Amino acid sequence: MKETVCTVFGILGSGIAWAFGGWDAALAALLMCMAVDYISGSIVALVFHRSTKSETGAYNSMYGLKGLCKKGLMLLFVLVAVQIDRVLGADYVRDAVCIGFCANEVLSIVENLGLAGIPMPEAVVKALEQLQTKHS
Repeated sequence: MKETVCTVFGILGSGIAWAFGGWDAALAALLMCMAVDYISGSIVALVFHRSTKSETGAYNSMYGLKGLCKKGLMLLFVLVAVQIDRVLGADYVRDAVCIGFCANEVLSIVENLGLAGIPMPEAVVKALEQLQTKHS
């Protein structure tokens, strides 16, 4: 029974890894950044009550669900990028998508750290302010 369960999970894991273009540093970094962003955002809301997502700054499960859905959509886009790479016979579209999403996640993590009251270097604060004004 144990061997059957391990075999099934091995096959599923292999299929998922193949669909995402293999397990490498880019995919691992993206998943790690996504997890850290979600966890740090949840801590900001649950512990510090400083979330920018709700009027009170407290945790709101609907915003948490929306955040997870956004991350799911990002992963769907990675799947599309893998297919584009396969059609083109290339190996850079998926990596570019992963790196772009990683950069976005890192910015969100830095913002969460600032909301939690962790002091940020002045250069980081200025860079975030410039990025936020460009998006407004």
